[in-house]
Order: sequence, then structure tokens, then C-alpha cells
Amino acid sequence: MTRATPRVVNFNPTARIAAMALIATPLLISVDIVSAGVALICELLVAPFLGMGWGRIIRRGWPVFMLAPLTGVSMLLYGRPEGKEYVSFAFAHITDNSVSLALAIMVRVLAIALPAVILSADTDPTDLGDGLAQIWHLPERFVIGSVAGVRLVSLFERDYSAMHRARRARGLADSGRIRRTLTIFFGLLVLALRRGGKLATAMEARGFGSDRPRTWARESRLRWPDWVLMIGALLVALMALVTAWMTGYLRFLGA
Repeated sequence: MTRATPRVVNFNPTARIAAMALIATPLLISVDIVSAGVALICELLVAPFLGMGWGRIIRRGWPVFMLAPLTGVSMLLYGRPEGKEYVSFAFAHITDNSVSLALAIMVRVLAIALPAVILSADTDPTDLGDGLAQIWHLPERFVIGSVAGVRLVSLFERDYSAMHRARRARGLADSGRIRRTLTIFFGLLVLALRRGGKLATAMEARGFGSDRPRTWARESRLRWPDWVLMIGALLVALMALVTAWMTGYLRFLGA
């Protein structure tokens, strides 16, 4: 008997987007390691209470963990040279400033991306469309595109696994890994285009994009857990900035 994967607390998708924006915006305008570190620690501590264990974070966020060191290396080599210089070759200079910037950028990438990994899990595309249309009152075409994008991304991994197993059953997956991967991705592209066209046709047939007032099968509204989530995200961002300011490490972009 397989063990069911814990689901993230059922927040309204619009509240999830707002929480991600509240955390990310202050971190995008500062470049010190303290603010990013405080935000990252808070996110990791809160994640299990939202239904996202650390093991699941690693499984879902492995691209983020691979990207963060790459951004740090580029800043380490080509950051603005200041302070003691350790290594210099061609256009690359490793100095005290580039080392501190590299560490700050690595932690900052994790602090900005992990909320997206945590809060985007188990998001229902239909709930997302209802929230964008009823709470944020966004244009119907934007809502259709958002719903289609989320739904297709959620189906991408399943389709890839199914096509890979089908090729192995036919004895076509034993050699030529690059060619096999390109073939599968081409098939996924064809499936995505077909699904996107069918979804757009179905939603237009149900009245999306018309000038007439419409009713909703399910009402989307913000509940008290959604407000707690957004206020908590704002407090995390403020705590990160205040801690960096009190310790004297606060540094804004371009300073």
C-alpha cells in the first residue's frame, strides 16, 4: 500500500500568488546575504506546517538548487571588484566584494524561488481561473491562458513518463539518449498544442470572452487562512529587511 503524499494547505491560488510577490519584491531590490538568509530560514521552518516537507521541497525544487550555484559562480567571477583581490585572469576578478555578492545571490535565488516551489504545489487550475476572474477581475483571455498554462505544465511530467515507458516497451529506449529525448519533447509539443486548442475552444464555447454577464459554478473568495498566509509573507519580508538593517548588512541593488 503506497503512502499518500501530503498536500499543501488549501489556500486560494490568488492568495498564493500574492504571498509569493510579497516575499520576492523586497528581496529583488536588496543584495545582502542577511535579508535573504533570514527569509530562507523562515521559509524552510514554515514549509512543513503548510504540508510541504523538506524531502518534497528537494524533489520539486532540484532545478532551483542547480541554478543557484551557477548564478553565484557568475557573480563570483564578474562581480564589481572591491577589497582584497584573490584571483585575477582576463576579465574575471575574485575579490572580497565578488565573494560576498556571490554568496548573497545564491541565497537570494533560493529565498525567492522556494516560495514558488512550496506555494505552487497542488494548485488546481480551475480554482486559479476562478480566483483570477472573480477576485482580481482580470480579462477572460488572460484567465484562459493562465488556466491552460498551469494545466499543461501539470500534465507534462505524466506525458513524458508515459511516452518514455512506451518507447522502452518497443525497444527504442536502449540507445541514442539525445535523439530519444528530442523525439519525446517534439511529441510533448504536439500534445500541448492539441490540448491548448481544445481547451480554448471549450472555454469559448462556455462563454468566456463574451460581453454578457456570467455566473459561476463555484464562488471564489478569500478566507481567513488566505489572509494569514499573505500577512505572514509580508512579515517575513519585513523581518528580513529589518534584521539586515539592524545588523548593518542591508544593501540595496546598485548601491
